[in-house]
Amino acid sequence: MNFTKIITLAGIAALAAGPVAAQTVGIGTTKTGATSQVTAAIASVASKFGGMQMRPAPMAGTQKYIPAVNGGSLEFGAANIMQTTWAVKGTVLSKGHANPNIKIVATLMKFRVGPLVAKPSKFKAVSDLKGARVPSGFKAAPLFNELIKAALATSSMTAGDTKSVPISALVPSWKALMAGKIDMAIGAYGSGFMKRIAQKTGGIRFISLDASSAGKFVNSMPGLDIKSVKPNPKIPGVEVPTNLFHFDYILFAGKHVSNDVVYRTTKAMFENKKALVAASPLWRSFTAKGMSKNQKLAYHPGAIKFYKEKGTWKR
Repeated sequence: MNFTKIITLAGIAALAAGPVAAQTVGIGTTKTGATSQVTAAIASVASKFGGMQMRPAPMAGTQKYIPAVNGGSLEFGAANIMQTTWAVKGTVLSKGHANPNIKIVATLMKFRVGPLVAKPSKFKAVSDLKGARVPSGFKAAPLFNELIKAALATSSMTAGDTKSVPISALVPSWKALMAGKIDMAIGAYGSGFMKRIAQKTGGIRFISLDASSAGKFVNSMPGLDIKSVKPNPKIPGVEVPTNLFHFDYILFAGKHVSNDVVYRTTKAMFENKKALVAASPLWRSFTAKGMSKNQKLAYHPGAIKFYKEKGTWKR
C-alpha cells in the first residue's frame, strides 16, 4: 500500500469518527424534588456554555451521592449547607464518615422552608402541633427529621410531643398531607409542588417560627437561620410576614475533578443567570457575586481561580 493511499484511508477514518466528543461529567442529585430541579439547571447551563456534557445522576438521596463524589466515582453534587458541612466534618448525618475530598464550587441560592399545614386546619403556631400527626423516619431524606426537630424546638417541643407517622421521603410526606394522613409537613416556599398541595387541601399555610430561637441551631444546624418572608400573591402559603428557616444551597465537586472542569462550570453559571432562573423559580435569589460566599469550608481551586479573576474572592 503506497503512502498516498494510507493518508487517504486515514482521512476517511477521521471523518467517519466525527468531531471529538465533549467531556462527560456527572452531578449527583435526588430523583425528585427541589434538588433535582436545581441540578437539572446546572447540568443544562454547564453543558450549553461550559464545553462539556454534564449529566444528572439520580440517587436515593443526598447521603448516597456525597460519598460517591468524595470517593472519586462522581464529579459534582448539590446539597444544603448543613448536610455539606456535616459531610465534610463527619458529623450528624455523616457521623463517623468524614468526606474531606468534598470541595465547594459555588453558593447557589437561599432555600426557605418551614412547617406546612392545610389552611383550613386549626394549626397556626408551632405550639398548636402538640398531639398532631407529624411525619418521621425519612429514610431516603434524613435531613427532614432534623428540620422537623428544629421546628419543634423553636417552641421547646420534641417529636415526643407529637404523633409520629412513618414516611420514607419528602414528596411522600407532601402526598400524605394532601391525603389528610398527616397534619404537618416541611415545605419549601416557592416550590412548584406547594401549588398542588394548596389545590388539594383548600390552601396552605406556613407556620411562623420564633426568630429569637435561631441561636439554638448554631452548632447543630450550621448555616441555618430564621428570617421573615413577605407575602407574594404568586406564591401560596404566606399571607402575612412569616418567619421561616433560611439556608444556602451548595454546589460541590470532588478534589479529583480537574481545575479546568470546575473553572468552566463556575464560569458558565456566573455568566448565565438568566438561563438558570428560566429553568426554575428556585434560582430567583441566586447572584453571581454571591457564588463565592465564605461558608467556612474549602472551595475547589478551579472555582477560586475564576472568582479571583472576577474580583469576587475576598479572602
